[in-house]
Amino acid sequence: MTFAVHGIAVARGIAIGRAVVMGSGRADVAHYFIQPSQVEAEIERIRVGRDAVIEEIHRLQQTIAGMGPKEAPHELSALLDVHLMLLQDQELIGGVKHWITDRLYNAEWALTTQLEALSRQFDEMEDEYLRERKADLEQVAERILRYMKGLGAPVAPATPRRRTQQDRLLDDSVDVPLVLVAHDLSPADMLQFKQSVFAGFVTDVGGKTSHTAIVARSLDIPAVVGARGASQLVRQDDWVIIDGDGGVMIVDPSPIILAEYGYKQRQVELERGRLGRLRHTPAVTLDGQKVELLANIELPEDAEAALRAGAVGVGLFRSEFLFMGREGRMPDEEEQYLAYRKAVEGMQGLPVTIRTVDVGADKPLDETRRYDTHLNPALGLRAIRWSLSEPEMFRTQLRAILRAAAHGKVNLLVPMLAHGTEIRQTLSLIDFARAELDNRGVAYGPVSIGAMIEIPAAALQVRTFLRYFDYLSIGTNDLIQYTLAIDRADESVAHLYDPCHPAVLGLVAGTIAECRRQGKPVSVCGEMAGDTQFTRLLIGLGLRSFSMHPAQILAVKQEVLRADATRLEGWARDVVASEDPAQALAG
Repeated sequence: MTFAVHGIAVARGIAIGRAVVMGSGRADVAHYFIQPSQVEAEIERIRVGRDAVIEEIHRLQQTIAGMGPKEAPHELSALLDVHLMLLQDQELIGGVKHWITDRLYNAEWALTTQLEALSRQFDEMEDEYLRERKADLEQVAERILRYMKGLGAPVAPATPRRRTQQDRLLDDSVDVPLVLVAHDLSPADMLQFKQSVFAGFVTDVGGKTSHTAIVARSLDIPAVVGARGASQLVRQDDWVIIDGDGGVMIVDPSPIILAEYGYKQRQVELERGRLGRLRHTPAVTLDGQKVELLANIELPEDAEAALRAGAVGVGLFRSEFLFMGREGRMPDEEEQYLAYRKAVEGMQGLPVTIRTVDVGADKPLDETRRYDTHLNPALGLRAIRWSLSEPEMFRTQLRAILRAAAHGKVNLLVPMLAHGTEIRQTLSLIDFARAELDNRGVAYGPVSIGAMIEIPAAALQVRTFLRYFDYLSIGTNDLIQYTLAIDRADESVAHLYDPCHPAVLGLVAGTIAECRRQGKPVSVCGEMAGDTQFTRLLIGLGLRSFSMHPAQILAVKQEVLRADATRLEGWARDVVASEDPAQALAG
């Protein structure tokens, strides 16, 4: 039966494909695709884990045999018999082999996927006793996963389905598109999907500017977040449509709906083709104003995508992705240096702005060191505050960045500064890092040093910042969050996240104006930079440097080419001064 689940649109486009479901129950399982050559090894890993559990049960049975009825009740022995039977059940074993062989799931993912499939079958049984055996099945699977610990730990699940009319209409081959439906995805999870086959994704939770949403846009695939209950409502292999424009997921679509969205999907591809012709066109307004369109990247490998999109540099390299998902083990200086150098060389002489590590709140280092144990993680020990609390780690990163600057133009960017003491302490540590490299006789290059304006306090004392820094970069995502006192990762207050709020626009406009007065470069690297509804406004306010996800560059360039900066100046001032900027912007 066709039904729709509504959420928040975060990445545009249409995706149609089979659902791969990752529920919240086992969201910590390793989930990745393997190579065909690894199939037998993965099956062997499952077999070894299962055999270990069988041996454990046999030992328990031998122990029980020597006990009296009070020490070892009959029910315990019967329970072990059930577990042994489940471990040897061909439906469990055959199903796991299917997911590994046909879908190329890793062993843990295949096991939990088949577990969910069988669990649903138990749920549908009329006999209460048989329904309750689902718990035994889950215990068996958890015991196998425990034996595999260290090779990966649990994901969610799936279920088989019958071939439907939609299957006959769509290509049911090995190359059928897959879409991910999950309770939530960490930024580290999203990075694992960069090279995956997913055509789109939906999550139960999340906001428009949560970091998961931001990384999703960098993947340039349709995505919807905050679709509550999606991972419980969708079954593995259901046909799903993700409408990234409307913020809706359609499950088990009818042939008519499929045809309609298939047409929309082709129109989106045609539009992308048209924008592609602008790739080598300089970003210049109608009145001859040059506009710099830069790329935001997460990994050194993303430099290639930035060049393909026509970026004239990297305006934001989010270095924290080198630190995440490492179970507390920090990358050393050499590892960071090689990563930064790869990004610098990958941009082929174009500038690269490397932001120092920005973790905390919605970007924890790993699941065992989450910062959301604080009452309000967005206001806690994050970004530069964390770096200054870990000076040895911070100096290690600074040395790596300085060394990478010997291979090309590098700008160093510091996040979340608010106090003069933080500024002076940060600059002192940069000098200290240079001195350390001098003492070691290690080569390094010059860097321009900039600060992010993402706290209202920083925007209100922008003149002070400009006395210390070579340039500024406005991080609108956090600036909006802190100005409006909302958690941008919380979908329950997502409707209050408003880039058009007069206070937000006033802080952005004031920062740009002061930088222009002092002749210092300023850019916007938050989501506003890649949102075409704000391009003309920001140009009118005097902004000439935008940094965004590579996938957004061509659409923004099209707006730049259609804009007359001189004529937009008065209109932009009126929008910012308006009581209802959103209405003025639309008009």
